[in-house]
Amino acid sequence: MPKSINSKPNGMQGLLGRTRRLFSGRSAVIGLPYVWLLAFFALPFLIVLKISVSEMETVRFKELLTYADGVLNLSLKFSNYVFITQDDLYMLAYLASLKYAAVTTLGCLVVGYPFAYFMARTRQALQPALLMLVMLPFWTSFLLRVYAWKGLLGEGGWVTDAIVFLGLDQLLLAAGVIPALGKLMNTPFSLVLGMIYTYLPFMILPLYANLSKLDLRLLEAASDLGATPWTAFWRITVPLSKAGIIAGSMLVFIPCVGEFVIPELLGGPQTLMIGRVLWDEFFSNNDWPMASSVAVVMVLLILVPLALFGKYQAESQEARS
Repeated sequence: MPKSINSKPNGMQGLLGRTRRLFSGRSAVIGLPYVWLLAFFALPFLIVLKISVSEMETVRFKELLTYADGVLNLSLKFSNYVFITQDDLYMLAYLASLKYAAVTTLGCLVVGYPFAYFMARTRQALQPALLMLVMLPFWTSFLLRVYAWKGLLGEGGWVTDAIVFLGLDQLLLAAGVIPALGKLMNTPFSLVLGMIYTYLPFMILPLYANLSKLDLRLLEAASDLGATPWTAFWRITVPLSKAGIIAGSMLVFIPCVGEFVIPELLGGPQTLMIGRVLWDEFFSNNDWPMASSVAVVMVLLILVPLALFGKYQAESQEARS
């Protein structure tokens, strides 16, 4: 009898202890990101996924689960996904989005790496000013910055005049990125240039954070062993900055795949990307299930590089441990 009386308080104390541990600071810090992802990624994605397999009736969707006469019916419509695989428009739009995102990522890396390297190697007193210059475009509206390029690349724009004066438009024409000499707007060139300009800070910042932590004694040791500065750069600096390269590439590539504003303002008919197709399905055709299917496929395409990045991070942590 005494044992049974004392067991209840002990059980309650154990329950209260587990409750306190559940809501402790460590658990809250770990749990809050998961709550954020659930509320702002998982749930919206599940809603879009539900719409993509639903049947639309005028202004509402049919219920997926219906119960009538003791029978529970699950109705899923996969015809939109089948149509995506059969229609060349969607496949070409996906491929074009991946192509322009990859070219933009490569361009940001080529331009951003030297700048980040210079920032990391310059005097400590100048680094905050250079960092401010990188972040300065964020103080201006994204839309205004893209509209500014319309004027710069349009007829009579000083960027267009400079390119024509230097004869660079002949090289662009030979590369097939502009249709005629002096015609720079609404071309693949204007699209890629606008995207590189817009997403360049997302490449520079991770690279700078990585390169600024590089142990310079490794370069001094390589120099003592007879390595030239160029050899030391490729054999030491670049491999040790791989994490920054991958992080910056992901930050640029992922939003570029679904970009809509820049292709709409700076691109032309030959630069159709999946963001434009998605807009047309939602607001022009008013076909929400089809638009949701396009969005789900786009998210799945984006998850592939994210999975590769996560795998690389896990392997890097295992190697360090």
